[in-house]
Amino acid sequence: MRVRFAPSPTGALHIGGARTALYNWLLARGSGGAFVLRIEDTDRERSTPENVAQIIDALEWLELDWDEGPFSQAERRPRHEEAIRQLRESGHAYEHEGATRLRVPDEGRTVVRDAIRGEIVFEHSAIDDFTIARSDGSPLYNLAVAVDDIDMRITHVVRGDDHISNTPRQLMIMRALGHEPPAYAHLPLLHGPDGKKLSKRHGAASVQALREAGYLPEAVRNYLALLGWGYDDTTTFFTTEELIERFSLERVSKSPAVFDEQKLRWMNGRYLRELDVGELRRRLERLLGRELPREAVAVAQEKMQTLADFWPLAGFLVERRDYDEKAWGKVMRDGAVENLARAREALAGTEPFDTKHVEETLRRLVDELGVKPKDVFQPIRVAISGTTVSPGIFESVATLGRSETLARVDAALRRAGADQA
Repeated sequence: MRVRFAPSPTGALHIGGARTALYNWLLARGSGGAFVLRIEDTDRERSTPENVAQIIDALEWLELDWDEGPFSQAERRPRHEEAIRQLRESGHAYEHEGATRLRVPDEGRTVVRDAIRGEIVFEHSAIDDFTIARSDGSPLYNLAVAVDDIDMRITHVVRGDDHISNTPRQLMIMRALGHEPPAYAHLPLLHGPDGKKLSKRHGAASVQALREAGYLPEAVRNYLALLGWGYDDTTTFFTTEELIERFSLERVSKSPAVFDEQKLRWMNGRYLRELDVGELRRRLERLLGRELPREAVAVAQEKMQTLADFWPLAGFLVERRDYDEKAWGKVMRDGAVENLARAREALAGTEPFDTKHVEETLRRLVDELGVKPKDVFQPIRVAISGTTVSPGIFESVATLGRSETLARVDAALRRAGADQA
């Protein structure tokens, strides 16, 4: 099996394109075949080196390695021009107003045997002779794709179903050149939860956006694989090795798949919590560009769904933050300051200052004061984190340590005193 991923370099790699690349890669790896990367860069205005680099960057982040390429379609123009001459000399194509058109038979049909959709029939009477080269001799898309697929010995073309209308034209060109076409499989397009074609309004619509949002490549691969394919009705989590072993075109759905970022967040959270703390720390440091205490990473891991969740959730364990005024106003009232002062006194005498003993101290204080746990815990949380959202309060206090915790509580008490004055 020889498959190819042939994106047009028009910017960041769209999630739909990433799924197409993944399916082709899984087929190649599962069959022991070859995964070919070809850049459809005949539109020179849009095909900038920066856009090509974005595609390479996205595939590398997804860890989808290719066996051959990347080939530039534009650099293959001499070969395309040779094929155009061959088609004209054989009578399969002719000149019209300077351009070159392929002759489409008046009668008959072209049948595409699609691995996902079954037979798709195109009546020749509905297809006009179509242009394969401009008047300046430059090849058009369908000609270039057909020639490249022949030369690169592609056995299976797996791409989005927005290409279905191109397929009969490419088959005609291949057969006119004396070659039998590859097998085809057209993937249903991706939709957002609202049923409309996936776009930026649905959230992260590109691979780069997913990376910046803190998703893990292994979670993205797992989720993308399930957008239109399933091994059975119950299995959701697959290792990459399991995907390679089990993926097949026969189980790809004909219906559009829904990209739901909330489901991806949930799946990513599962992957994230299964990471070794050291590995999670390494990935966080790479995303944030700064060193992080291992203890802070360990404390935050359980509540994170993406790497980007770490800083708003647990950044206070790395550096002090200003108080969120809304959180301060909501919590620091109705006896909260007195409770915080009592908590400070209790924590000052806690020994050893670890999660277990911090929890015992604070729960004992709750009982002594006869209040609800949140009446003690929330003032401490605002004092040390600046807000009402944090990892577990006992773990957070222990991770900060006695000295820093007391210093932050003292600062909060001074602020409260100043407010009351």
